Amino acid sequence: MKLLLDQGLPLSAAALLRDADIDAIHVGEVGMSEAEDADIIQRARDEERMVVTLDADFHALLALAVATTPSVIRIRIERLRAQALTNLLMTVIAECEDDLEQGSAITVEPSRIRIRRLPLVSEV
Repeated sequence: MKLLLDQGLPLSAAALLRDADIDAIHVGEVGMSEAEDADIIQRARDEERMVVTLDADFHALLALAVATTPSVIRIRIERLRAQALTNLLMTVIAECEDDLEQGSAITVEPSRIRIRRLPLVSEV
């Protein structure tokens, strides 16, 4: 599993995920702290990574592009510290691994995980 953590998520979570044998990088580690969402999506696609974000725009961009990659995990839980985020992502990966590998937009809320397969809309 390869992850690209978006700005707004704790930078140190990437190191904690790597310690747990998850190939994770944070946009701040690769000079993309101020990158456009579309550029982050493209980097994730190029490197076969899944985007982890707090931002709803990623799901919208996937829908508009009728994209089948990359998978995006949107976290809708505010103020998670690095260890809590790492623990949460480990749970999401374990529960949603097949969906993530096949291309999905996942929304993680305090009481549930919603999974939508890509593409989010079908071409007419």
